[in-house]
Order: sequence, then C-alpha cells, then structure tokens
Amino acid sequence: MSWDESLFFAINGLAGQAPILDQFFLYIGVFGTFYVPIALAVSYWIWIDWREAVIGGLALAGVIGLVDFIGNQVKSLVERARPCRAFTQTLTLEPGGCGGLYSFPSNHAINTAAAAAFLHVLYPRSGWVSWPIVALVGFSRVYVGAHYTTDVLGGWIIGGLFGGGIAWLLLRWPHFRQRMLSPAVSTQDKSSAPQRSTS
Repeated sequence: MSWDESLFFAINGLAGQAPILDQFFLYIGVFGTFYVPIALAVSYWIWIDWREAVIGGLALAGVIGLVDFIGNQVKSLVERARPCRAFTQTLTLEPGGCGGLYSFPSNHAINTAAAAAFLHVLYPRSGWVSWPIVALVGFSRVYVGAHYTTDVLGGWIIGGLFGGGIAWLLLRWPHFRQRMLSPAVSTQDKSSAPQRSTS
C-alpha cells in the first residue's frame, strides 16, 4: 500500500465515528453551502467598487469555469479510479454514492484554490478567510471517501496557479483599478496647477 493510500485510509477512517463531523464535512463539500457568503462578499465588493467588482467577478467566474474544464479533461487523461471504487473498505458518506468514475484531480480542490488564489492576489487579507475554507473543503473530499490526498494536492496546485496567474495579469491591466477622484481632490489638483500668465 502506498503512502497516499495509507494517508487516505487514516483520514477516511475517521468517518462514521462522530455523526456531527460526518454532517459537517458533507455540508462544506456542497457548493450550495457557500452561496450565502459568496453573495455577501459580492455585495460588499460592489459596494466598495462596483466597476472593479464587475470586471473582477467576470474574471473570477471565467477562471473557475476554465479550471473546472481542465480538471475534467485531466481526469479523463489520467483515469485514476476513485478510492471509493478501488477499495471496498472505503467509507463513502456522500448521499449519491461514489460520484464520478475518476479521481485525479479533485475539482472541488481546483475550484476553491483558484478562487482563493485569485482573491488573495487582488486582496491579500482575504486569504485569512479563503484559505482555511480551501483546506476544509480539500480535507472533506478525503474524509467522505471521494478522493486521495494527492488528488486534492494536485487540484490545489492547478487551481492556485491559474487563479493567481489570472489575478496577476488583471492587476497589470491599467484599466482594472482606475480610481475616481473626489470633487474636492479634483478641485485641489486644479488649484495647485501652475497658472499661465495672460500678460
């Protein structure tokens, strides 16, 4: 048995021992769990700077769609069977059973890491919230028996590179963070400008 399989069974072996933990890790693995906090974050983003929110939101949606597609393509190329299909002793907690056929990489890990890296590059303080969520979601995928730890690690790397890379490019686009000057600042700038002599 490889170290990856041993680590999988060590984590997955915790399932079924505490119903409250089972429900918790099932809950955070459902994307619907994050609809409310995402809506609140987007609302705050729009309130702070609606223009940046629109551009950044579209870019974030695009990068998540891209990495999700890439993850599915890599799955088809690697064809690594999910642990819940490869081992009969796997404890599977998901209501729908084992899920898809293939395991590497975890699309949950890819998508959450892409979002966290994207936001971290644009707003470094967001990492205090986003990265713990990424870690919990990744751990939950192993806990419920859907993925190996390397599936999650691979997803984090792919998602992090794409999410952070797109945000880095966005910051270098001069029109992304144009700040509107207040009337007071604009007036002050005009008054401080050198006056042309009319004599």
